[in-house]
Amino acid sequence: MNKKIFLTPIKWYQTVSKFTPASCRYYPTCSEYAKWLFMFDNPLNATLKSAKRIATCNQLFSGGIDYPKFKL
Repeated sequence: MNKKIFLTPIKWYQTVSKFTPASCRYYPTCSEYAKWLFMFDNPLNATLKSAKRIATCNQLFSGGIDYPKFKL
Protein backbone atom coordinates (compact mmCIF):
# COMPACT_ATOMS: atom_id res chain seq x y z
CA MET A 1 0.00 0.00 0.00
CA ASN A 2 1.21 3.50 -0.73
CA LYS A 3 2.70 5.04 2.42
CA LYS A 4 2.01 8.54 1.13
CA ILE A 5 -1.72 8.03 1.87
CA PHE A 6 -0.89 7.70 5.58
CA LEU A 7 1.99 10.16 5.81
CA THR A 8 0.27 13.14 4.13
CA PRO A 9 -2.28 13.76 6.93
CA ILE A 10 0.47 13.44 9.55
CA LYS A 11 2.67 15.97 7.75
CA TRP A 12 -0.32 18.29 7.40
CA TYR A 13 -1.04 18.01 11.12
CA GLN A 14 2.61 18.71 11.96
CA THR A 15 2.51 21.87 9.84
CA VAL A 16 -0.70 23.13 11.45
CA SER A 17 0.39 22.22 15.00
CA LYS A 18 3.43 24.52 14.76
CA PHE A 19 0.99 27.39 15.36
CA THR A 20 -0.34 25.93 18.64
CA PRO A 21 1.39 25.47 22.02
CA ALA A 22 3.30 22.22 22.46
CA SER A 23 1.21 19.72 24.38
CA CYS A 24 2.65 16.26 23.75
CA ARG A 25 3.95 14.55 26.87
CA TYR A 26 6.33 12.30 24.95
CA TYR A 27 9.56 12.56 22.99
CA PRO A 28 9.41 12.11 20.06
CA THR A 29 6.01 13.75 19.69
CA CYS A 30 3.01 11.55 18.98
CA SER A 31 2.83 12.72 15.36
CA GLU A 32 6.54 12.02 14.78
CA TYR A 33 6.10 8.61 16.43
CA ALA A 34 3.21 7.83 14.08
CA LYS A 35 5.17 9.07 11.07
CA TRP A 36 8.06 6.73 11.87
CA LEU A 37 5.71 3.80 12.35
CA PHE A 38 3.96 4.38 9.01
CA MET A 39 7.34 4.68 7.27
CA PHE A 40 8.78 1.44 8.67
CA ASP A 41 5.92 -0.81 9.82
CA ASN A 42 2.81 -2.20 8.15
CA PRO A 43 -0.23 0.12 8.20
CA LEU A 44 -2.34 -1.99 10.58
CA ASN A 45 0.39 -2.19 13.24
CA ALA A 46 1.22 1.48 12.76
CA THR A 47 -2.42 2.49 13.24
CA LEU A 48 -2.84 0.41 16.40
CA LYS A 49 0.44 1.53 17.97
CA SER A 50 -0.22 5.18 17.08
CA ALA A 51 -3.72 5.05 18.56
CA LYS A 52 -2.37 3.51 21.77
CA ARG A 53 0.29 6.21 22.01
CA ILE A 54 -2.21 9.03 21.45
CA ALA A 55 -4.56 7.52 24.05
CA THR A 56 -1.77 7.66 26.67
CA CYS A 57 -0.77 11.25 25.88
CA ASN A 58 -2.68 12.81 28.79
CA GLN A 59 -2.27 13.74 32.46
CA LEU A 60 -2.92 10.18 33.67
CA PHE A 61 0.37 8.96 32.15
CA SER A 62 3.84 10.29 32.85
CA GLY A 63 5.01 10.49 29.22
CA GLY A 64 8.78 10.64 28.67
CA ILE A 65 11.06 9.23 26.03
CA ASP A 66 9.37 6.50 23.98
CA TYR A 67 10.75 5.56 20.58
CA PRO A 68 8.66 3.36 18.26
CA LYS A 69 9.52 -0.32 18.13
CA PHE A 70 9.22 -2.14 14.82
CA LYS A 71 10.90 -4.99 12.95
CA LEU A 72 12.84 -4.09 9.84
